[in-house]
Amino acid sequence: MHRIAWPLLAAALVATSGCREEGVVTVRSIEFVGVISVDHAQIKAVLATRESAKLPWGRKFPFDRSRFDADLKRIEAFYADHGFPDARVTGVEVTPNRAQDAVNVTITLAEGDPVVVTSVELTGFDVIPPDRVESLRRGLPIVEGRPRDRQQVLAARDLAANELRDHGYPYARVSAGETGGKDVALTFTAVPGPLAHFGDVDISGNTTVGRRVIERQLTFTPGDLYRRSLVLDSQRRLYGMQLFQFVNIETLEPDRQDPIVRMRVTVAEGRHQRVNLGVGYGTEEKARVDAGYHHVNVLGGARTAGVRGRWSALDRGVRLEFNQPYLLAPHVSAGAEGQHWRTVTPAYQSVITGGRLSLNHRESQFTSWAISFLNERVNSTIADETRDDPQLRNDLIALGLDPETGHQDGTLNALAFDLQRTTADSLLDARRGYQVALHGELAGTFMLGRYHYDAFTADGRHYVPLGTHFTVANRLQFGSIDALDDDPGNVPFSKKYFLGGASSIRGWGRYEVSPVGTSGLPVGGNTMFAFNSELRATLPGRVGGVVFLDGGNVWERGWSVDLRHLRYAVGIGLRYPTPVGPVRFDVGQQLEPIDGLLVDGKPQKRSWRIHFSIGQAF
Repeated sequence: MHRIAWPLLAAALVATSGCREEGVVTVRSIEFVGVISVDHAQIKAVLATRESAKLPWGRKFPFDRSRFDADLKRIEAFYADHGFPDARVTGVEVTPNRAQDAVNVTITLAEGDPVVVTSVELTGFDVIPPDRVESLRRGLPIVEGRPRDRQQVLAARDLAANELRDHGYPYARVSAGETGGKDVALTFTAVPGPLAHFGDVDISGNTTVGRRVIERQLTFTPGDLYRRSLVLDSQRRLYGMQLFQFVNIETLEPDRQDPIVRMRVTVAEGRHQRVNLGVGYGTEEKARVDAGYHHVNVLGGARTAGVRGRWSALDRGVRLEFNQPYLLAPHVSAGAEGQHWRTVTPAYQSVITGGRLSLNHRESQFTSWAISFLNERVNSTIADETRDDPQLRNDLIALGLDPETGHQDGTLNALAFDLQRTTADSLLDARRGYQVALHGELAGTFMLGRYHYDAFTADGRHYVPLGTHFTVANRLQFGSIDALDDDPGNVPFSKKYFLGGASSIRGWGRYEVSPVGTSGLPVGGNTMFAFNSELRATLPGRVGGVVFLDGGNVWERGWSVDLRHLRYAVGIGLRYPTPVGPVRFDVGQQLEPIDGLLVDGKPQKRSWRIHFSIGQAF
């Protein structure tokens, strides 16, 4: 098979090595001919031979003949696992580049006829409800009429066994068999074993964390019907406490098949006190310094407390946080937060001093909600550089600025409700799933205070993968503040909406999209609507590319969206993955510039913006 290809390969390597007395011959590209039924990227992923990065500073991979020879066997084994047992490598071409320091590799394959699944049967599953058996059948990763994939068969077997284990059969075993030649019938046969219940729980590995702290995070108790999902949920809850760097929950003596299942929880405690210091730069925040201290076991009992400080051109201040877990029940906690925080906008700056108390409920790993009470002192004033601008002063007086003091100052008392649900597969760089966040707030009225309003905001995000290299990401936002008695002074400036910036409409900078006063500066509004749509792609060399369309606007009055007057921006960007999220570089172009807008105190000179940040835009 390879004897025809290797003389060409050997000649190419001799010619290359003769011209390269120093250095290493690298792999420039790997291409496939005849590959129809599987993705090229999947084949490349199983090879030891790797393509070098296209960028000059990217990683380079040398060509090694012995590893490449093994790769040809891996390709045939890969095809056999994916239902093509007759697939063969029929040709190999290795072509040196003009500089004789890299090679382009082309591999030709004949896939042959696949082994096709004609039917799937489940036997021995009568111990679980018929509707669950049917649901299991529909959820199996095997599709009749498609090639038989061994990895999918193994995944289906494990899925079937786990279904039994989630109905009280911890010792269930499932075997997979097939009959036929090129057309095969698959049969999954179950041996459920005895119905079992949870027994005593053994806990080990904890030193400073009390046994009771661990026990109350377990979602099962002795006597409950054994369910694998409860074991996994308990393990997830223990990890979520941030107290442990390792958690494992397993059955003791699984070979005995005892109807009373004794459990073992093994943990390894992590560091309970953490100090973070970060220095960075962004196109909007300029130089930025973040510092924080966090303790995850204050006074025992898994209580957490922390302090965080920040300084940048846009905001600066200090926040204190405290959380009391397990308030009467494992899924309920109480939190307290205090802050002294300054936010700077083009027209004014706001200082918030105060805090909130919250009651938090985690319904499941996907859904949570919270009720909070806020008590804050809010003080806003015209920015120093614009204090003598009479037009700006008049704009802000119309919005509630005290004409005598030049300030808007008062106490904010409010009740807030938050609901969140997320199925996204990553918080830093999601590829599938969705996120929904709702927030409602009522200020003043029976709670007294200087400010009186009701507010509502919604944020929805959706991620859909397209193959292995592309992701479609969409975001929709809405927010509105309705002032009591239509008095603009009942809404604090710190609650006004603005759009624009690295995570908003990227054709503008932060705080630049909003109603513009006669002064030419954006002064904020009471209603906001925005959307973002991105096509994200993974490019060679780990670099990612993005094309995006952003749109939205801010209106002066509450509940006053007018979709005929949206601001749009289009653009492109680059992403490079890091452990803390992708480094992001975006260029956004305005499609409809804002008339009269002042930027840094001067009329806008360009209709595009550059954004540099860390993390996806949404």
